[in-house]
Amino acid sequence: MKTTDDEDREEQGFKSGELSSYASEEMHYNFSDKKKFITWRKLWIFLAKAEKALGLPITDAQIAEMESHAEDIDFAMAAEEERKLRHDVMAHVHTFAHCCPTAAPIIHLGATSCYVGDNTDLIALRDGFNILLPKLARVIDRLANFAEEYADLPTLGFTHFQPAQLTTVGKRACLWLQDLVMDVRNLERARDDLRFRGVKGTTGTQASFLQLFQGDHDKVEELDKMVTEMAGFKKAYLVTGQTYSRKVDVDCLATLTRLGASVHKICTDICLLANLKEIEEPFEKEQIGSSAMPYKMHAERSCSLARHLIALMADPLQTASGQWLERTLDDSANRRISLPESFLTADIILSTLQNITEGLVVYPKVIERHIHHELPFMATENNIMAIVKAGGNRQECHEKIRVLSQEAAAVVKQEGGDNDLLVRIQRDPYFAPILGQLDALLDPKTFIGRAPQQVKTFLAEEVRPLLEPYKANMDVKVELVL
Repeated sequence: MKTTDDEDREEQGFKSGELSSYASEEMHYNFSDKKKFITWRKLWIFLAKAEKALGLPITDAQIAEMESHAEDIDFAMAAEEERKLRHDVMAHVHTFAHCCPTAAPIIHLGATSCYVGDNTDLIALRDGFNILLPKLARVIDRLANFAEEYADLPTLGFTHFQPAQLTTVGKRACLWLQDLVMDVRNLERARDDLRFRGVKGTTGTQASFLQLFQGDHDKVEELDKMVTEMAGFKKAYLVTGQTYSRKVDVDCLATLTRLGASVHKICTDICLLANLKEIEEPFEKEQIGSSAMPYKMHAERSCSLARHLIALMADPLQTASGQWLERTLDDSANRRISLPESFLTADIILSTLQNITEGLVVYPKVIERHIHHELPFMATENNIMAIVKAGGNRQECHEKIRVLSQEAAAVVKQEGGDNDLLVRIQRDPYFAPILGQLDALLDPKTFIGRAPQQVKTFLAEEVRPLLEPYKANMDVKVELVL
């Protein structure tokens, strides 16, 4: 059964499916037919205004008529026109002209289809980044708070997923944060590097506009500049073919796929830690995983979608590499899928990750038990140094501990028992001189190095300043579709 939301989305140009079920309304709208065709009409209005200002015989009444019908699109008529003409831009020119009979002669004057198509895509890319960046900032904010709270909580570090030197829960979160901080900078740079295609004509030479303005190069340049500024861009690409370079799409999607890699790593780590019972994501009171897997997690959904996002990178690379001379039309259908899907997928995984990071649950007692299980093996060098300071022989002590460690390891691996190395050391008369120091020698906080200080410095210098431009959006909550 269709819901009201489903019907609204289909009216805006979306079909039912997983992406349209999960992504936010604002990202839906950004890539909807409704926004696209309203943007086309606004671009035709910008063009008419600029052409009038530069001396072409266009009247205020024509522009006013276009502005009054900028958003009342007859989608049924447009669909019928496209069925007959087999050309989406001309179908919408005719549909716009039908409700603007006075302005009909000057709609799309001098332009080619890519004037509306490519410029609209660039607007959608820019607006898509502006939707994603506050969401990414909120994820970073939540993780920064988490890192600060657990900056000095010792935990086992892992290399190759084998126990290694201790770190802290907060320091590990800073590893995740560092990747996301890089992603913010990459998304901001990709957005800020975007330019407008502007008014360039059929093959990018502006020949049609030069003819309209009777060879006046200055007016053509001014037309390009005026339309670019009306669309909210500071610059236009100085050189294009029929389209803007498809390397622009490569650059934009590359930043999103790198974000996908970051999210996949973070959520994989959370799944691994959940398996250890050290950390788990929030689980709603009435949430159901499955009968066989009641612990099914949102982090796994994020990993699944992040893989899809990463895989989409192949599309713009293939498209850019396959463009012949000034343009090949085989870019069009692919881009209509790959561009929206990339942003919709990025939108979903950020909303999901915000939900996860807002409610991460830490189990210090489980973490402590895991530390105590492994720490005696890691503390052997500390014990050796203590014996040497008490007058013992390093080589002799090393051999004693090697033997006791192997015996304790056999209990753990062959008998399934607990690590009893500490008990063996306490029972061996050789270690009597340092028995009173063992608790201090095995204090986990003495094994975490400068992790708490690194967390404090990193958050203060790298993270908090980055979030300043997004402070107004920090309190937004998300509700996930389960």
